[in-house]
Amino acid sequence: MIRLLASVLWIALLGACTTGHGTNGPPRGTEAEIAALAQSLQALDPQIDAGEANRAARISYEYSHQLAIAYQITDAPLTHNAKVNRGEKPRGLCRHWAEDMEARLNQEGFKTLVVHRAIANAQKRFLIEHSSAVISARGDTMEQGIVVDPWRMGGVLFWSKVTEDPKYPWRRRIDVQTEKGFVRYPEPT
Repeated sequence: MIRLLASVLWIALLGACTTGHGTNGPPRGTEAEIAALAQSLQALDPQIDAGEANRAARISYEYSHQLAIAYQITDAPLTHNAKVNRGEKPRGLCRHWAEDMEARLNQEGFKTLVVHRAIANAQKRFLIEHSSAVISARGDTMEQGIVVDPWRMGGVLFWSKVTEDPKYPWRRRIDVQTEKGFVRYPEPT
């Protein structure tokens, strides 16, 4: 009886956390939001090309929206994760968002920007591991960049400087993989 009650409570709690996006996906980024991200990217280093910063910002917002539709996001991230893990949805785990965002941004062949992958909570026993893409100036470390994370708000792009993210302590993916004994992938330069 207690298990049944706990299950009902859990389902009700998860149901209350829906995104309400529907089939049209989350709201798109506004021109002001895109401009703010572009400005923050350009502020990372005086050598960053303004056109590249603008393209990276626009892609980050627009591709987040496109992925939310492709992933059929209609629930809060953890609820959607459960549906992906049960085979009810095609993709949408944080690593999918990170992989797809990284691949799309890298299609641009940026000369003054580089895309990194980051992982948070890899060593935390009771916290869920989280992955995202990070954009930095070419030659800078991941820690000097800006995290672009569409997963945490169900397709609505969250971004901040890596070191100022209020929720996640980001680490380089290569460092986490090395610690866990996974195959090493070259980091971008």
